[in-house]
Amino acid sequence: MRTHHCGALSAALIDQPVTLAGWVHRRRDHGGVIFIDLRDHTGLAQVVCDPDRPDAFAAADRARSEYVLKITGVVRHRPAGTVNPNMPSGEVEVFAHAVEVLNPSATPPFQLDDDNLSESVRLEHRVLDLRREPMQRNLRLRHRAASAARRFLDAQGFVDIETPVLYKSTPEGAREFLVPSRLHDGHFYALPQSPQLFKQMLMIAGFDRYYQIVKCFRDEDLRADRQPEFTQIDIETSFMDEHAIRALMESLVRTLFRESIGVELPDPFPVMAYDDAMRDYGSDKPDLRVPLKLTELTDVMRDVEFKVFSAPANAPGGRVAALRVPGGGTLTRGEIDAYTDYVRSLGAKGLAWIKVNDRAAGAAGLQSPIVKNLHADALAAILERSGAQNGDLLFFGADRATQVNEWLGALRQRVGHERGLAQAGWWPLWVVDFPMFEFDEGSKSWKARHHPFTSPKDGHEAFIESAPERAYAKAYDVVLNGWEIGGGSVRIHREEVQQQVFRARKLTPEDQRAKFGFLLDALQYGAPPHGGIAFGFDRMVTLMAGAEAIRDVIAFPKTQRGQDLLTGAPSAVTEQQLRELHIRLRNSKAAG
Repeated sequence: MRTHHCGALSAALIDQPVTLAGWVHRRRDHGGVIFIDLRDHTGLAQVVCDPDRPDAFAAADRARSEYVLKITGVVRHRPAGTVNPNMPSGEVEVFAHAVEVLNPSATPPFQLDDDNLSESVRLEHRVLDLRREPMQRNLRLRHRAASAARRFLDAQGFVDIETPVLYKSTPEGAREFLVPSRLHDGHFYALPQSPQLFKQMLMIAGFDRYYQIVKCFRDEDLRADRQPEFTQIDIETSFMDEHAIRALMESLVRTLFRESIGVELPDPFPVMAYDDAMRDYGSDKPDLRVPLKLTELTDVMRDVEFKVFSAPANAPGGRVAALRVPGGGTLTRGEIDAYTDYVRSLGAKGLAWIKVNDRAAGAAGLQSPIVKNLHADALAAILERSGAQNGDLLFFGADRATQVNEWLGALRQRVGHERGLAQAGWWPLWVVDFPMFEFDEGSKSWKARHHPFTSPKDGHEAFIESAPERAYAKAYDVVLNGWEIGGGSVRIHREEVQQQVFRARKLTPEDQRAKFGFLLDALQYGAPPHGGIAFGFDRMVTLMAGAEAIRDVIAFPKTQRGQDLLTGAPSAVTEQQLRELHIRLRNSKAAG
């Protein structure tokens, strides 16, 4: 139907006949001569339709935005002064001999080159949105990245193996999507949060190296880097320790960025312990582009009069820390109030601050309502530890350590970017040595920090039941520019250790058998040491594309409320469908 793509036209085709096919991107009538910018997936081509070719001219005259045309003509130079250097085909145009309307189009709800579209409009009309150049570019980038991953893993001896989508409900962390079974009354499948247990059983089965670019599902609150269905590069290996796994996976990440966008990431990636990341950055996925660090002040504040600081400093699990903002003394009260509102939105009660006007003058050189409540030794320690200089500003966080880390770490990142302190480039990082467990205040019990199949560090098996807070794991996350792009661990390969972890989570022997009996049985038959990782493929491509949200690199995403505005999902179902599934709704209006 066509001989060339629009974006492939060049001066090498001058005087040659071509046939193009595509969409009308723009149509312009200049004094009786019609110009059409014809678009396909490779770019634009300018087509000139002259009244001397009456049939072609008449068809072009009827054409409107997004009509599908087939155009036959001859390539010629553009007239002097009309060359467009911003287009690959900008030196030439096609003089149309024949124009055929393959399909007309209704008037589009928006111009495809409009950069100010609301996301709801884009998602409602996603098919048209996908025709836009940014979305075409992003999804083709996604394809290149997936292809690069497959080539790398294939060359390293990994085997692509599919795992079930209809799965068994297991308590692995996030809330699951449940699928009722028509054939088994009252029973449900679950959509997998990841293929975690299946890939472990593939290692026990002797496949040695597995991978899959796979859909996963989590029924959790959404945000810019989350979707209810998302894609992982899922990987598992046998007979490799955590250092070997990290080295191989680091090579995969470098290969993806090199082959997809021509970026060379650092070699090797720096490595940071979890405890150090939380102490210095308040986050287990620190954005290293921002050079700011938190300053530990808990011990300094235990005897100050200011109860806002001394109370958490003396409480179990409390923390007081400071964030130094170089040059922050120029911040206005309105700007400080805006940052206060921001941390309050994250759960903070407020935001104390001190401006350093003249460090040498001691308390007299400090500007803040809280200075009078801090004794001289405390003030000296604050200045010494933070390294604050004249013209700097210090923000303070005081509360439970988990809360201080959350909002002071977020403030660190926000201030760093808004104040122009962030550095350019790509800043990867391995975060290692995670705690095995974290205490859930809601249930007042310990739960797995990653998942319950993560192996303890050597010698930490003794802590699993007796002192869960002291047990650390052979777990590792890879972070890039403040986004966690992958997480993994060495797995438990001995049945008795796996049972220890289940007991620490208060799972009875009956619960263990009911939920994980198939795994415990498999571990009895010579399970090899194994481990792996799962990369958030959507997040990686979002970073590569420079997009703001993973919805911009997914063809048909959901909104932050989990809705598909294009198809109207989720939708009501009929009463007959519910009866077949043995389900009755409390709210009968939900059934269509």
